[in-house]
Amino acid sequence: MVCSHIPGFPRMGVQRELKSALETYWKSVSCTDGSFHDADDLEAMGKRLRSAHWALQKKAGLDWVTVGDFAFYDHVLNHVQMLGCEPARFGFTPDVPELVRYFAMARGATDGKSGQAMSMTKWFDTNYHYIVPEFLPETAFSLSSERLFSEVREAKALGHAVKAVLLGPVSFLYLGREKAEGFDRLSLLPGLLPVYRRILSRLHDEGVEWVQMDEPVLGLDIGEKWLSSFSRAYGELSGQGVKLLLATYFSSLDDHVAEVCSLPVDGLHIDAVRGRKDLPDILRMWPEEKILSVGIVDGRNIWKTDLDKALSVLRMPGLVERPNVWVSSSCSLLHVPFSLEGETAMDERLKQCLAFAVEKLDEIGVIRQALRQGDGAVAGALEASRQTVGLRKGDWVHHAGVMERMAKAGDGVDHRHSPFGVRQRLQRKRFGLPAFPTTTIGSFPQTAKIRSVRAAFKRGAMNESDYTKAMQDEIAFCIAEQESLGLDVFVHGEPERNDMVEYFAGLLDGMAITFNGWVQSYGSRCVKPPVIYGDVSRPGAMTVEWTKFAQSLTDKPVKGMLTGPVTILQWSFVRDDEKRSVVAEQIAWAIRDEVRDLENAGIGIIQIDEPGLREGLPLRRAQWREYLDWACRVFRIASCGVRDDTQIHTHMCYAEFGDIMPDIASLDADVITLEASRGDMDLLKGFSDFRYPNEIGPGVYDIHSPRVPSVDEMVALLQRMAGVISPEQLWVNPDCGLKTRQWREVIEALSNMVASAKVMRKAMC
Repeated sequence: MVCSHIPGFPRMGVQRELKSALETYWKSVSCTDGSFHDADDLEAMGKRLRSAHWALQKKAGLDWVTVGDFAFYDHVLNHVQMLGCEPARFGFTPDVPELVRYFAMARGATDGKSGQAMSMTKWFDTNYHYIVPEFLPETAFSLSSERLFSEVREAKALGHAVKAVLLGPVSFLYLGREKAEGFDRLSLLPGLLPVYRRILSRLHDEGVEWVQMDEPVLGLDIGEKWLSSFSRAYGELSGQGVKLLLATYFSSLDDHVAEVCSLPVDGLHIDAVRGRKDLPDILRMWPEEKILSVGIVDGRNIWKTDLDKALSVLRMPGLVERPNVWVSSSCSLLHVPFSLEGETAMDERLKQCLAFAVEKLDEIGVIRQALRQGDGAVAGALEASRQTVGLRKGDWVHHAGVMERMAKAGDGVDHRHSPFGVRQRLQRKRFGLPAFPTTTIGSFPQTAKIRSVRAAFKRGAMNESDYTKAMQDEIAFCIAEQESLGLDVFVHGEPERNDMVEYFAGLLDGMAITFNGWVQSYGSRCVKPPVIYGDVSRPGAMTVEWTKFAQSLTDKPVKGMLTGPVTILQWSFVRDDEKRSVVAEQIAWAIRDEVRDLENAGIGIIQIDEPGLREGLPLRRAQWREYLDWACRVFRIASCGVRDDTQIHTHMCYAEFGDIMPDIASLDADVITLEASRGDMDLLKGFSDFRYPNEIGPGVYDIHSPRVPSVDEMVALLQRMAGVISPEQLWVNPDCGLKTRQWREVIEALSNMVASAKVMRKAMC
């Protein structure tokens, strides 16, 4: 029988209720004893959201609600706590409440003295960040949290049929990090499996029939050692009384199909959007009597499903005859916004082409009904889908001149005029910066006052002149603070920007922004990915006047701040019928024009952020070269149309860069700033093998934590950097932008950062 489910659902709520509850809870920290208050309010909000989200799944006709996908910060961190492998370095005592320990691992210890937050990195090729588990040879596991079982009881009390979800043991270990040299974290698997067996047994005792075991690393090039570990793992995990649904997503299984189809599990979920080519092999190898869950609705994009096409896949020979088929989204709906209901200002034609999480539930329901009862039962939905497909074939693409300009670009358009050594001499002469120059990544705190002014202007309650004056006042404040702190290269603080991608989307043709299309990035941090619906072009300057105003207030250089073409692409919802490389190049030309306008306005340092470049890397290494060639080229198109004495910066963060260092070097940015402190400077290992040719600023403190490191801590990090990278190449900066922090924290941290740079300069004399 055809059934339906989803791998997971967004956590934040329709109005980001969880974000508000989290930030209220975090603000309740006691300054005297480091304890938190109002935990009951946070728990109550979590319970309300889970109940509401399960009700939506049931209303859409899904056969199971998914339990275990909810997290107050991150689902991988949930597993760190549940599996009893919290890092010993936090020094937790038995009396420390579970939530306090949880957020200390995510955000750093609240006493400000110990327990730096655990590392955070990108969840595969998404813009979601997970907390990286830490493993040592002595790491032991135990069942240490009752939260999952409590949530199962919540759902069952509401009358729901429950499918629990766990991150599988192999993926949990693979996605972690070894904290000791010469240690293989896979050696911990024998000690981990008994805890998973106990969890499965407990879920059976709670009346759970199905447990979804997420093993997304099966879509990676994981090697024979890791691949063979699945046989052992699932050989031990079967037979615990529950049925296991092995779930893969984000990629094709490729050469892992045979291994996966031999595992002793009761069901298999596949991503039939990104891994559709696997279907023939899976249909040949996967036993007919077992469940096959086909993720046919795209969980990573917001364009409506072509229902005719989806049904044709599900009715292909070898699949339609199967007695046990489930339909689903390709992956968790965590990666799309909550609902289209609030998008009242969106162009109606565009809105008709989109489906957010709630609408995707309905699409799954329609597909299930069509397979069960025939197309006649959903004739209206099928006709609406056909009209949507027709709408998308309208006149949204190929603005006059964009494609022509791309075609006429010469070979030299993506190269600087002179090699870096020549540029470096000219830039040092122009700016006269000291050794270990200090700067920030771009943004300063987005205060309630700034947000209220932007909101008033947006709704028409403030005229443009008053808005401009208010933003200029904020810029002047940021410049004055940087003067007081003694930074060497300033930024204007970006008060006029709600988000580093959304801001530009609102000023570029071919892109649309949503009103309430929030997607979780990490913790309480949410972003609103724009929608790229047509060719992208720049009708006019976007940042020049704000940057010129900031530069007029100081003799210190002020960086022009732009978001790079790959990041704009990666952090937007792009038409799924357009080549991503072509869209990226269109964006690159728009950014190139902005760079030239900034230079012509006298701005000598321009930063083009590309935190999304590593994130866009295909999950399979065989596809890397094609992607890196065009991704690096579009950055150079955006950045290379300037004079030699104009300094180009870029910034990247919270991803693994060691395996693509030569390609990062090929960007030929004069200065690159990178996240490094939260990963305990693991990034430096890459520089032991690859000598980066230009200047670099590995971040000296983690901006995603309220914890302020001391001068001594920052000096120690800089000394480690100087042991691997020539001191003449080094810049001193935070890991990322400061918009999410409070001014008190920023002033203290930047003061320590400037002091640490002075210590390093003195040591060089």
